[in-house]
Amino acid sequence: MSKVLIAGRIPEHALTILKDAGLDIDVYDDSQSLITKDELIKRVADKDFLITPLSTQVDSDVIDNAPNLKLIANYGAGFNNIDIDYAKSKGIPVTNTPKVSTTSTSEVTCGLIIGLSHRMMEGDTLMRHEGFSGWAPLFFLGHELAGKTLGIIGMGQIGQAVAKRMHAFDMKILYTQRHQLDSETEDALGATFTKFDDIIKNADVITLHLPASPATHHLIGAEQFKQMKDSAMLINAARGPIIDEAALYDALVNHEIAGAALDVYEKEPEVADGFKALKNWAPTPHIGNATVEARDAMAEIVAKNTVSMDKGNKPNYVVNGVE
Repeated sequence: MSKVLIAGRIPEHALTILKDAGLDIDVYDDSQSLITKDELIKRVADKDFLITPLSTQVDSDVIDNAPNLKLIANYGAGFNNIDIDYAKSKGIPVTNTPKVSTTSTSEVTCGLIIGLSHRMMEGDTLMRHEGFSGWAPLFFLGHELAGKTLGIIGMGQIGQAVAKRMHAFDMKILYTQRHQLDSETEDALGATFTKFDDIIKNADVITLHLPASPATHHLIGAEQFKQMKDSAMLINAARGPIIDEAALYDALVNHEIAGAALDVYEKEPEVADGFKALKNWAPTPHIGNATVEARDAMAEIVAKNTVSMDKGNKPNYVVNGVE
C-alpha cells in the first residue's frame, strides 16, 4: 500500500478521494502551527507521495530524506516553496493547483480595489474605536472608480477576470504582459495593451497578477513609486516579493502614492510593524482563494494527481518538466 504524507490540514474532500483509492494517509493535523522542517523530514522518510501546503518549504534536505518519493503535490497555485529544480534532478514531478483560484482571487482583488477607493477598511477601524459624529459633506471622502484607469500587470486568467469585473464599473483598463491578447479578448474586456512604464505613470489603480520569480522580484520599488501618480493606489493579491515593501512603506509615509491594499507579503506571514500604524494601508491575511469552493477544488486536484501517479499515470499541472 502506497503511503501519503499530507503536511498540513486540507479539506476532507481530498482525504475521501485518497482513502477510496486505498492509500495509507498520514496527516499533520496541528491547527495551531505549521509543520517544522525536522518533523517534515521525519514523517516523509518512508512516504511515496507528499501533499504540501504552499506555506511549507520543501528543499533538498527534505527531498534527500524521502528516497521513495514519487510526487510532490503542492496545495496552491504557486510553487516557490519547493525546490523544483532539485526535485527535477531526482526525477520527481512537482504539481500545483492552477485555474481553480481564478474566481475567488479576482473577487478579492476587486474587493480590495473598491474598499481602498472608498476607504471601507479605514472606516471599519474608525467605527470600532473612535466612532463618528454624523454625516457631513466633506467627511471621509473617497473616490469613485467610474472613469478611472485600472492598470493590470499580468493579464493571465486572474488578471482577465479582474478586468472583466472592473470594466463593469466603467473603469478604463490598461494591461501589460509579455504577449498581447487577441483583439477579440481585448474588446470583450475593454482592455488596451501598453508598456509597463505607461501603466506605472498613468494608472489610477495598479493591480499585480504575476508569479514570484527572479524576474518579478521587487518589480515595484522606489523608482516605480516615484513615477506613480500621488493619487495612485496599489493592489497586490499575487505574490509578496513582487513589491519592495521597504520602498512601499516610504512611498505611503511620504504620500508618493495614495494607498495600498495587500493580501500577500514579502516575508509572509511577518508584516513590518510600521505598516500597522498607516491609515492608507489596507491588509488582508492572504485570503485570495480562501473560499470553500476554491479550496475543495484544490483538494481534488492534489488528491487525484496522487491517485493518478499511484496507478502509474501522469499527473496534471506538472511545473518542473518531469514526465
